[in-house]
Amino acid sequence: MLPMYSVSDHTAESRLFLRRIVAAFALIILLSAALVIRLVYLQIVGHDLYASKAKENSVKIVPLVPTRGIIYDRNGKILADNTPSYSLDVIPEQISDMADTLRRLQQLLDIPDEKIDLFEKQRKRQKRFTSIPLLLNLNDDELAKFAVVRPYFPGVDIHTHLVRHYPYGDLAAHVVGYVGRINEEEMKELPMAEYRGSTHIGKLGIESSYEKELHGKTGYAEIETNVQARSLNTLSENNPEPGANLYLTLDIELQRTAFDALSGYNGAVVAIDIKTGGVLAFASRPGFDPNPFVVGISGEAYKALSESDDQPLYNRALRGLYPPGSTIKPFVALAGLETGAISAQQKLFCPGYYQIPGSSHKYRDWRKGGHGPVNMSQAITQSCDVYFYRLASMLGIDRMHDFLYQFGFGEKTGIDLSGEKAGLLPSKQWKQDHRNREWALGETLITGIGQGFLQVTPLQLARATATLANRGNVVMPFLVDKMVSPSGTSTPTRLPPQALALKSANINSVIEGMVNVVHSERGTAKSIGRNSPYQIAGKTGTAQVFNIKQNAKYNENSIDFKLRDHALFIAFAPVDNPQISIAVIAENGGHGGSVAAPIAAQVIKQYLKNKPLINPADNETNTP
Repeated sequence: MLPMYSVSDHTAESRLFLRRIVAAFALIILLSAALVIRLVYLQIVGHDLYASKAKENSVKIVPLVPTRGIIYDRNGKILADNTPSYSLDVIPEQISDMADTLRRLQQLLDIPDEKIDLFEKQRKRQKRFTSIPLLLNLNDDELAKFAVVRPYFPGVDIHTHLVRHYPYGDLAAHVVGYVGRINEEEMKELPMAEYRGSTHIGKLGIESSYEKELHGKTGYAEIETNVQARSLNTLSENNPEPGANLYLTLDIELQRTAFDALSGYNGAVVAIDIKTGGVLAFASRPGFDPNPFVVGISGEAYKALSESDDQPLYNRALRGLYPPGSTIKPFVALAGLETGAISAQQKLFCPGYYQIPGSSHKYRDWRKGGHGPVNMSQAITQSCDVYFYRLASMLGIDRMHDFLYQFGFGEKTGIDLSGEKAGLLPSKQWKQDHRNREWALGETLITGIGQGFLQVTPLQLARATATLANRGNVVMPFLVDKMVSPSGTSTPTRLPPQALALKSANINSVIEGMVNVVHSERGTAKSIGRNSPYQIAGKTGTAQVFNIKQNAKYNENSIDFKLRDHALFIAFAPVDNPQISIAVIAENGGHGGSVAAPIAAQVIKQYLKNKPLINPADNETNTP
């Protein structure tokens, strides 16, 4: 029996089918409209954006690293340059068995494990077809060894790079500094656009202080690439701008003289051009070779440097803090004259010790029997401690502080090197703030002879000496004289010299004593004054490393070398036409006159040997 369909069922099905057709058609229209709208947006509205993105997919912007500027001394001798260096580079994509290749290279060239580990870290961050350095700065022996077996190492090759080189090694390391690989913290702070592609940055000295000028401006090249980011063709280039070449005030041969003269002692020598403030010598001994830091110093080598008792990485000229000892006496003497606390001809009696009224403690003079009655010039010449104990008591610590501060003690000089220390110039307020104790009169006395809390840097001493030689004109020490870049020559901005209000007669009295230190028979540095073609004004100093108990005797030969007194000397020359000021400290050298003064004399002689000199005055004043 056939099924029966009602007319109403057929009509319902037709309506349902029609609705579905309409719905499908509407959906097609809607999707087509969306597609058209999207095409319009992509082709018209977003054309520039997506055209740029498409170009980025096919064009790679490659940074072109600028050549770092060269550093010269005042006579044009190169202190830091860029030299070709050979590296062993590996392209991972071309090597089928990386572990075996690394093992064979390690055996062939004696590559340390830490170099292999560094290579593996870099390999994980790079694309497989990029060249990755495995070993930097190959020597001739390593180059020859690899050249013989080169065909057996596909994917490994020798490439040439420019690497920073310091031809004078430890001689100028603390001044010039060095460059090293940029670490993660530094990369966060550096301008990304300027340092894309750069691997090194100045870490110390001039290399660090003038990083921006030495680095130059990064260029770029547009490279056409395929979908795997392989380079196909160079479309355009914007050449980098090389870094500026820096010309220092430093005389590297004078630096050598200073460094060699310190041989046998840790210490520092700073010499300054009195007229300009330009630093002529800035030696800190011991030094270190900066070249290994460029290619990556080994952990063992760095540990040996950083843990050495001699602290070769420490810049003593800039950061070394020492009691100035008797080198402070000319400035204390000038303070006494300028404040009216004493006159130049007033004599004070030295019995060999000084006692504060009501106290049994004796502040001893270096000469056991004393110097008898001495005036200011005689006190400076013979370095009479008792005279300066008494003068310090007359001045008081705050007047001494305020006067010495004018000469730059207790503050940074502002030299164009980072990391300078300010030293310590004590006062009543300082002790209250930092020690929470009242100032004692005995502390005033020992400050007057450069002991106690007072601490200075060799750079501060050289600058103060230059100010005295300049008769109160304070100069700002600096190292970079000029910068020469593709855009021209420029000079760093410097503050104008400041003039102290000092009386000429007072300065003459102090300088008279300093001349007699070197040129009189009773002077503490008379050994360097004999047969000198010019007059030198100087002052010796001895700074205690440890305190000697009351009534105990200091015996240099019976104590450990590291506990011996530091030897200091300050000077300027020629007296009639001052050109160079100098400060010397020889750690544990014992006596300023026998150790530090001859060092200064060698530097002064070297600097003045080819300079026109004014003949010393015929009426030379000597102290009996």
